[in-house]
Amino acid sequence: MHTPGTTAARPAAARNTPATAAVVLGTLSLFTSFAVVGGLVGAAGLVTGTIALRLSGRTGTGRGRALAGLLLSLAAIAASVLAAAFIAWYANHTQECYRPDGLHQYVECVRRNLSGH
Repeated sequence: MHTPGTTAARPAAARNTPATAAVVLGTLSLFTSFAVVGGLVGAAGLVTGTIALRLSGRTGTGRGRALAGLLLSLAAIAASVLAAAFIAWYANHTQECYRPDGLHQYVECVRRNLSGH
């Protein structure tokens, strides 16, 4: 019998810790994707998210977090690839500017090479 003012004990719910880890890794990878490191963290998030998604099918918990972790990780990997491509493009277009003759000369050289003049 339930007494007013007391709470009934609930059965322990199954936990999906990999789903939480996938969201954390996905978020971390997205914030570090501009430094290209996010791609590696994103790969770990993909693996963890896949494990969490499979576990959610068995336990019925954590599906939303697993999907969020997967999507964040995929976005981070895509952003890391774009960042790496931009860095390679920038280095290719400004390679003659990498002489240690001062910051002002470097800035002028980059400006000249990127503007096409």
